[in-house]
Amino acid sequence: MEHRINILGVHVSAINMDQALEILGGWLSRREPHYVCVTPAHVVMDGYWNPQLRPILNGSGLTTPDGMSIVWLLKLHGFPRAGRVCGTDLMNEVCSASDLRSRRHFLYGGAPGVADALADRLRTRFPGIQIAGTYTPPFRPLTDTEDRAVVERINASRADIVWIGISSPRQDTWMAEHLGKIDAPVMVGVGAAFDFLSGRKRQAPRWIQRIGLEWLFRLASEPRRLWRRYAQYPLFVLLVLLQVLGITRYD
Repeated sequence: MEHRINILGVHVSAINMDQALEILGGWLSRREPHYVCVTPAHVVMDGYWNPQLRPILNGSGLTTPDGMSIVWLLKLHGFPRAGRVCGTDLMNEVCSASDLRSRRHFLYGGAPGVADALADRLRTRFPGIQIAGTYTPPFRPLTDTEDRAVVERINASRADIVWIGISSPRQDTWMAEHLGKIDAPVMVGVGAAFDFLSGRKRQAPRWIQRIGLEWLFRLASEPRRLWRRYAQYPLFVLLVLLQVLGITRYD
């Protein structure tokens, strides 16, 4: 059982990539159903503003530290081995590991054509990988009939891992609602990983990620879409400081 640290009411798993892969492998071996939320600062803020989202993030099998600010907070709380586990890297590492690559993977999400492009990229980069199927949902809530059809499609594929790329908090809510309906033991919400790994969008260079400025790179790339998300980061810093000093507390 991994340790979790309360950050503004969101309980983030104090883990690194190697530990995440080990935990996912255990779930797959035991066919134990779980979902994984990758959690940068803006998702923590989503949970801060929306109390209904917090039980979803806290009820996950893993809520991984996606973002250096989250990693630094985990280290501050006494977990020096904590490391960044973002959706793109997690998907890459799972597909690179021979024992996990051989599992059946289903890709759910992305803009039209992105999931299929990602499937082709993964087959090229990781020979032998089993892509069980793809599905691109419309940008609206599915009807009950559509949702049942999607569940049947995923289950018929006999997928072991379902990768969800519809951005937070939609993907986190979707996974929580489908836990127990989807036969696959592992669901992972990876957000923009579909765009990055398919080649549709450029990811920040590794050195920018390491110094905690990937958000600035993404903001410069898509200012109109992302400015609201990142405008709340100064408030995040203030709220975390108040929590670290013990002035505010979160259940």
